[in-house]
Amino acid sequence: MNTTSNKTRILGFAFIFQFMTSFSAGVFLKPAWFVPDDFGATLLKIAANPGLLRAQIFLDMLTALGVIFLGALLFVGLKKRNEKIALTAFGFYIVEAALLAASRMNGFSLLSFGQAYANGQSADLLFLAQVVYDSMEFVGGTLHMLAFCIGALLFYALLAQSRLVPRWLSLWGLITALPLLAGTIAQIFGYGIPIAFYVPYIPFELLIGIWIIIKGIPDALPLASKDA
Repeated sequence: MNTTSNKTRILGFAFIFQFMTSFSAGVFLKPAWFVPDDFGATLLKIAANPGLLRAQIFLDMLTALGVIFLGALLFVGLKKRNEKIALTAFGFYIVEAALLAASRMNGFSLLSFGQAYANGQSADLLFLAQVVYDSMEFVGGTLHMLAFCIGALLFYALLAQSRLVPRWLSLWGLITALPLLAGTIAQIFGYGIPIAFYVPYIPFELLIGIWIIIKGIPDALPLASKDA
């Protein structure tokens, strides 16, 4: 028998929250201030609309908090399946959140760089700003994804075993996370991967969150247990 207890809904909402904050920051906010292949134009847009960058930094920090919260819930729900694997996966989620949060500290320096560049300061400033941005994206965009992919693969493997959700749904997350991992490793070594590699995973967190909220989880699992 399934239940839609409050604890079940919290897990579902955690998946949806994680999806909404990361998706909104990457798809809506970043294109509003970042100009591909023209960092000078990017700095001018930041100077003209600093609130857009601030909003993305805020959403990214919420994403980092959401990652830790989601990881904690998954650990509680899956530790009876294999506590060591669940704890390792949770550890990677914490590393992911820490990398994302730390990288966004550099984002605030782009606000100053943008204002200085708009005021006509030297071209050397453009180079420094580009270095700051590249560092921010490597740590918060690539390395943090590496930690996420490893943690997600471990959690989704346990999900497939536990039947917390239908097996096809957990296998969707498990299988589509593999191209994410391959693409992330390729980026670390300077190779680009087509966006098509990432598309199959994108709706997974939203769908699994909705599924858990509507369908519930088995009463025998810790997240649905009154003693959990």
